[in-house]
Amino acid sequence: MRDQLLVRRLLAWFARNARDLPWRRSRSPYAIWVSEIMLQQTQVKTVLPYWQRWMRALPDIGAVARASPQRLHKLWEGLGYYSRVRNLQKAARLIQENHCGRFPEEFDQVLALPGIGRYTAGAICSIAFNQPAPVLDGNVTRVLSRLFGVKGDPRKKAANAKLWRLAQRLALCASRVAAPGSCSQFSQSLIELGALICTPRHPRCGLCPVSNGCVARRQGRVEELPQTARRPQTTRRRFAAFVIRKRGRFLVRQRPAGVVNAHLWEFPNIELAPGNAGPQRAARDVLGIEPASIQPLGTFRHSITRYRITLEAFLIEGHGGPGSPTAIRGRWLNRRQLAPLPFASAHKRILRQLDKLLNRAP
Repeated sequence: MRDQLLVRRLLAWFARNARDLPWRRSRSPYAIWVSEIMLQQTQVKTVLPYWQRWMRALPDIGAVARASPQRLHKLWEGLGYYSRVRNLQKAARLIQENHCGRFPEEFDQVLALPGIGRYTAGAICSIAFNQPAPVLDGNVTRVLSRLFGVKGDPRKKAANAKLWRLAQRLALCASRVAAPGSCSQFSQSLIELGALICTPRHPRCGLCPVSNGCVARRQGRVEELPQTARRPQTTRRRFAAFVIRKRGRFLVRQRPAGVVNAHLWEFPNIELAPGNAGPQRAARDVLGIEPASIQPLGTFRHSITRYRITLEAFLIEGHGGPGSPTAIRGRWLNRRQLAPLPFASAHKRILRQLDKLLNRAP
């Protein structure tokens, strides 16, 4: 299929089938930038309420630059990959300092901002500014690999370079279409096709507007492409967390910089080695106390990259003075004081379970 025909068919398909996403109702580079950062490693349905809440709370770049780190982390709470929000604020401050608060339009200037890679820069420049900048995320990689029969792992140099060349060629072709916003609409059409039709498993080829030009379909290789390497084997890990209550206050601590979930808050916890003697021993190891009794609070399962984590939470009535347990540096806060703190996702679930327990208490 000739490039021009492919582009026109995708533009026509997108005009009829595009999802009504709130960031598509605006050409604001700020709104599109926030959506693209949130969508990294995250599904659209998860991002929707976060994006809407963020835009209400921080309606422009200046508001992001001025916001406290705690407020930013609270707005991002539950989205994960928290370095994204820290880089977003670094970029906002650079835009304030170097671009008079206006989001830059030149690709190289966008690419130079913290947290923005080649795909994100291309998405912002094409979608917000209608420039013929190529986009190549996971969805577009899959679409182009199948359409053009690109062999090899797309994360390796040779295949990746070929895919970028194809994306650039099509973007330039879209720029020559005499239609308003053709570059913007075409970039979104590629992403949308991968999200809705050309899916990783069981693609809906019968509904694809360009299937008659698809090399993978013609060769019966749709399920084989793209040729991505196998994901690393998952590893199971088990943790115990302790909710220590004393006179209506709870002991919490903030995670340090440079670790997973940096700067977020959590209840004291420890990883349990295989064959660990149980929560009493773990409490002594992490808290420096020997609790008289431990009440199970719940078991919470979640994943971080390749790790499958089981977190067992326990409620302990506090021992000693307000500075104990002696092995933990943290803060004793009441429930109202905990509310504005951004918690790691699993510990946020512990907090909700704690609320249920407190509400049931006589």
